[in-house]
Formats: sequence, structure tokens, C-alpha cells
Amino acid sequence: MEPGPAADAAPLAGLAWSSASAPPPRGYSAIPCTVEGAPASFGKSFAQRPGHFLCLSALGGLEDPQEKVVADIQVLLDKSPLPPGFSPVTDPLDPKVSVSKKKRLCVKLVPLGAADTAVFDVRLSGKTKTVPGYLRVGDIGGVSIWCRKAQVPRPTPKPQGLSGDLRGLSLGPPDQPSRSGRPERTLSRLGSRASTLRRSDSIYEASSLYGISAMDGVPFTLHPRFEGKSCSPLASAFADLTIKSLADIEEEYNYGFVVEKTAAARLPPSIA
Repeated sequence: MEPGPAADAAPLAGLAWSSASAPPPRGYSAIPCTVEGAPASFGKSFAQRPGHFLCLSALGGLEDPQEKVVADIQVLLDKSPLPPGFSPVTDPLDPKVSVSKKKRLCVKLVPLGAADTAVFDVRLSGKTKTVPGYLRVGDIGGVSIWCRKAQVPRPTPKPQGLSGDLRGLSLGPPDQPSRSGRPERTLSRLGSRASTLRRSDSIYEASSLYGISAMDGVPFTLHPRFEGKSCSPLASAFADLTIKSLADIEEEYNYGFVVEKTAAARLPPSIA
């Protein structure tokens, strides 16, 4: 097994058989000949059709860890049970066709994110030929099948846009809504009076944030109980009150302290 694939190499995503009289399945490429240059047609005989070619499909990219890759290849006897995780290679146009009556080619597909090694290439040769750097899988109809395995590159997920997440973490003021996009918000209070507050008002600016009080935007309205005719009983209760000025109060409560001054002026009695 080679230490690693080439920089531009990709693991195989699948194998398929294709009739020699039809083009390869979509996304697959056929192996037309062996390493010696001989035609690599399987199942060709006088009684059968021209035969089948083995086709390969390379993985399109390494972004999706759930994409399947070929982790192993085996050549099994036709009547032997399949190992766990293996499935036979078939012709997509005719899955019931049999390339060989004695053997069958099987592959093991695993998700890209769970594969440590995978098959990167498959080559064919005659029975006596050796392909350097490749592992021999087996032979079918006198043609040997070889595969090259290597370490699978780790999936590289596509970068996602973070502008929305970063905008949610921003400490700046929120975006101003469009005036034409939504109606103005109003806060109605007592009676028929109303107060309209807009986000564009100065009380919503950061510079005046600490100048906002709980009563900002709340209109002052006198309770109907104290308006108009409803106040007449209260007014009659204070009708007898007389409002005096400071001069009136001093004149009414003027006191000369004559007695106290006379008593203080008397001489104390002498002691004989």
C-alpha cells in the first residue's frame, strides 16, 4: 500500500459493469484494456454478447463526510456468502446480468468521514503480470484485478457565512427599521389623549440613555373627578377660608410686651 495519494487524487466512489455495446453509466469511466494493452472485456465468448467492461467512478469532492467511498474490493465465488458490508458490482442498466458464472466482484462502501483507507485506482492485467504498487484482488475470466489503497484525506466542510451570527453578537445599536416598512408604535393613556413614541426620537439615542426616566413619554392628565362641575363640592368646602397676608397676620397678633418690660425694669428690693 502506498503511503498516500497524489495531491489531486480522489478515492473511488463506486464500481460498475458496463456492456461493451453501450456507453459507461453516467459519472463512470471504463477500463478499456489491461496494462499489457490487451482488450479488458469480461465475459466475452462465442455464445455471449461482446462482454462487459469494468467502470470506475471517482469521488467528486471531500466536503461531505457522508459520501460513500470504496473501502475494499474482493473477488468471491458466486455461491459464497457476502462478507459484512459488501455488495456485488452490477450493471446499472441490467442488474441481473452475470459477467462470470463462477465468480463475482464485490465492493465495500463506507462513509468518507468513517474511512481510514480507501481504493484510489483499479487496474487490470493478465494472470502472469504484476502491477507494482497495487494489491491483487483476484481474477475473473483470466483477467487479474488490482487495486491501489491509500489514506483518505479528512473531509473539509465548506465554510458557512457567519455574518448573521456575528450580527447577533454585535454590541452596537440594532438596525433602524424602515419608516415605510411598519407603522409607528403608539402608546395611549388616559381618556382620549395619546402619546406617540418613535424609535427615531432622542430618548432612544445612546447619548441620552442615562437621561431617560420612567415617566418619559407619559402624558399628564387630570383625573375627571377633579375637572369641571365635578369639582363644585370640593370648592364649597373651602369657600369660608380667608387668605391673609403677612402684614395682616402681624397686625392681628401684634403684642408689645409692656408688662414684661415694666417688670424687668423694677429694681430688686434691698437687703437691710
